[in-house]
Amino acid sequence: MGGSKENQNHLGSLMPSSNLQGGSRMESVKLMKEMTQNSRRALSNINQNIMEATQKPCVVNRTDPFGYTAQTVQHCPEQTKKLSLLAPNPSYHMNCTITDIEEYEDVGDNGVPEFVKHTEAMLDEIDRLEEVEMEDVEEPVMDIDVCDAKDPLAVVEYIDEIYEFYRKIENTSCVSPDYMAGQFDVNEKMRAILIDWLIEVHYKFELMEETLYLALNLIDRFLERQAVIRKKLQLVGVTAMLIACKYEEVSVPTVEDFILITDKAYKREEVLNMEKLVMNTLQFNLCVPTPYVFMRRFLKAAQSDKKLELLSFFIIELCLVEYKMLKFSPSLLAAAAIYTAQCSLYQFKQWTKTSEWYTNYSEDQLLECSRMMVTFHQKAGTGKLTGVFRKYSTWKYGYAANMKPALFLLDSD
Repeated sequence: MGGSKENQNHLGSLMPSSNLQGGSRMESVKLMKEMTQNSRRALSNINQNIMEATQKPCVVNRTDPFGYTAQTVQHCPEQTKKLSLLAPNPSYHMNCTITDIEEYEDVGDNGVPEFVKHTEAMLDEIDRLEEVEMEDVEEPVMDIDVCDAKDPLAVVEYIDEIYEFYRKIENTSCVSPDYMAGQFDVNEKMRAILIDWLIEVHYKFELMEETLYLALNLIDRFLERQAVIRKKLQLVGVTAMLIACKYEEVSVPTVEDFILITDKAYKREEVLNMEKLVMNTLQFNLCVPTPYVFMRRFLKAAQSDKKLELLSFFIIELCLVEYKMLKFSPSLLAAAAIYTAQCSLYQFKQWTKTSEWYTNYSEDQLLECSRMMVTFHQKAGTGKLTGVFRKYSTWKYGYAANMKPALFLLDSD
């Protein structure tokens, strides 16, 4: 009623001068209503891509040319679809009915208008669809060699071909999982004692990791082809370690060092004669892909840190002692060890698309082997064969043996 002079001047600038000077007040009000209706009709030009949300009524605030705000309710199609942020299409007119907010007085529980509930429900549905869409996005496979493109030692140009070759020949380096049936004086328990002892010898001599894996491969391949009496089994072990050192190490322990480590149980001539026998039996084939070869590649695919690396090697060395693990290929052992270590660290299943791509093993293919590894991890500190556990209970190996095993894998289907 008593508007300020400033507001009147504002209205005067928008209306024809005849209405202000000689026109009646009713004509002015009529003109205001016509202009407000024109503003409301503009709402029907809403873009289909933006307002394809719901048939539930939703509130729209529009300001008319006089500066007054009007609230309107519109009813749109019921089927909810993904919103597309495209440019508006002014040539398209939707069949929407515009109703004054005063005419829509439906109020629900707690005094909340129904149109507010409908708007909130619409927004919740949009959030849900966005979450589902994010879950459906496939995890990308990373190029793990891109950071080594300028490193000539990484041989990025043909690293994939190298590992493809390893996968083809790894079965030739494996032994039968029941080869002990051909031995008449030694058994799998004696083999476990020998390997547990050799792991300690390897640790004491501070040898390279590759040396240990090659030495154990030579032992199994030799025992598969050659029957050995019980008192010569330790001689086979130290001889295999000597051969592996000559193949892998820069500074090789002497024959006398290995004789001393056996408490002088054998003479130099015996070690050298056994070396000849082993090499001839294996036809001088020392270039074989061991689990260590695959561990380095698969750890890179897993983007491992030092903690994951040490735990993975702890788990796979526990498997080296176990005769029943010979049924798994070297690449599968390596992949399962890393998968089990990840589950132990994070306490949930962790196997990325990148790891699956570079290992060629899915999570389901690893579960059988991984569950056996969890059992070994759980019992590592018990029993008589604790060489691996004591080795990885030191500061040098990050106390990896003290980490909690992934027991939940034993309960999963």
